[in-house]
Amino acid sequence: MKNSLTPVQRIVTVAGIAGSMIAGGVIGATVFGPLVATAANTGTNTQLAAASPSPSASAGTFKSNEDPAHEANESAAVEAQENAGQRPGGGSGKFTPNEDPTHEAGESAAREAQENAGQRPTVP
Repeated sequence: MKNSLTPVQRIVTVAGIAGSMIAGGVIGATVFGPLVATAANTGTNTQLAAASPSPSASAGTFKSNEDPAHEANESAAVEAQENAGQRPGGGSGKFTPNEDPTHEAGESAAREAQENAGQRPTVP
């Protein structure tokens, strides 16, 4: 039985296969890398630093959410605060927890306990 590929053809074929595998790995890592990184959550909660109640000069100015869908559910008092350049709520006033099922699904037990006790949450 005679080899059907010459040595040069074998080298070109092997190089082409190797190059294709490397390119596929790079493309796969680029496309799926971020998904894998976020899925690798160990379940430990990291404490995030709370935002300061009065933003510093370097924090920039408050910009309200003027999206029509957001505006449709907004009270006149909140809109007036936004129009005056104030951050609505700002950590003052009565705390009302977000009981939306999508929000609740990603909430820790410690945060839910704080919300149920009527406290402003300090944990993620």
